[in-house]
Amino acid sequence: MLARTEEILSLARSRTPADRERLLLAVVELCDVAESAQVMSAPAVQDLLNSIFMSLVVEAERDIRRRLAEKLAHVDWAPAALINVLALDDIEIARPIIASSPLLDDQDLVRLLIEATIEHQIEVARRPGLASPVVSAILQQGEPAVLTALAGNVQTALGPEDMALLVKAARRVAALRSPLVRRPELTDDLALQLYVWVGQALRQALTTRFRLDPAALEAALGQAVGETHAGAPGADPTADAIVWEQDGEREEMERRLISKLVAAGQLRPGYLLRALREGKLSLFAGALATLGDFPPDMVRRALDGEQPEHLALACAAVGIDRSAFPTILELVRELNGGQPGGGGEGTRRALAAFGPFAPDLAAMAFRRTMTPKAG
Repeated sequence: MLARTEEILSLARSRTPADRERLLLAVVELCDVAESAQVMSAPAVQDLLNSIFMSLVVEAERDIRRRLAEKLAHVDWAPAALINVLALDDIEIARPIIASSPLLDDQDLVRLLIEATIEHQIEVARRPGLASPVVSAILQQGEPAVLTALAGNVQTALGPEDMALLVKAARRVAALRSPLVRRPELTDDLALQLYVWVGQALRQALTTRFRLDPAALEAALGQAVGETHAGAPGADPTADAIVWEQDGEREEMERRLISKLVAAGQLRPGYLLRALREGKLSLFAGALATLGDFPPDMVRRALDGEQPEHLALACAAVGIDRSAFPTILELVRELNGGQPGGGGEGTRRALAAFGPFAPDLAAMAFRRTMTPKAG
């Protein structure tokens, strides 16, 4: 250990870029050894870490910073300033720090919610065991993708007021509905409110879990429809009235948005993932159909079927990377009542659609597969 420390000190005196990279790698290796030897609290080691980490990390290559973040994500001896710097780095670097670092306190997490990107905010909302101030900050900001991540975070307990706010938000944010149905804190009264906004599969789940009174359900549905058409007092003016999947007005707005994106040259494959993270399944479907020049009903059948490889073919056809598809499939299932089905085995089959062939061949295969057979 002493010899290694002397080597690190020698590298620290050099100002060449190569030696600076070697120095940071050596410190990462030292972290491994020191952690297993339980010497991280030694004053000499702490002085060494504090003197070189901050100056090195800003100069390091992205891959080096990522490896450093992975090493430091679970330790309690790293410099707090370094942990906060890494938490604000590119999301692939920040993710393990935000998810696990014991050195991030509530104030740090709230600051990330205010200052960092949506991707960072989503990771904060997924962090296990969030305290009440952090949950309150998420609810106050009301960002749909972050609310959805919080609703799916079963390792964070939500209070009655938190659940009430999320159920209210589910009126306008479709992605919230499926995770809220599975929350252990969901009460009979909140389940009845949520029932009005969810699709058939989730309604069945709510009815089975809570044994909801059919008369109460019909009354709730009737009241919601009446408020929608009459603009009754008490209806939420900022929420979509009833967000049915085939709501004509909403879909017309989405068609106009897609047309504007096409005209501006901004409709790209990456937009599909953004639409899903914002809880907009029908926008995802419309954008996928437009990018691939597919009939919309083909895309809809791929989303609602039992074979995720059909959706994979459509994604491969428009240039979605194979590595991004599992995330896309997970988000689609969350928004679409678990469809397309197939489970883990279906996911593995679907990845085969991203084979060594051109996107136009994937498009041809998708159209052929989704075209109803005569007779």
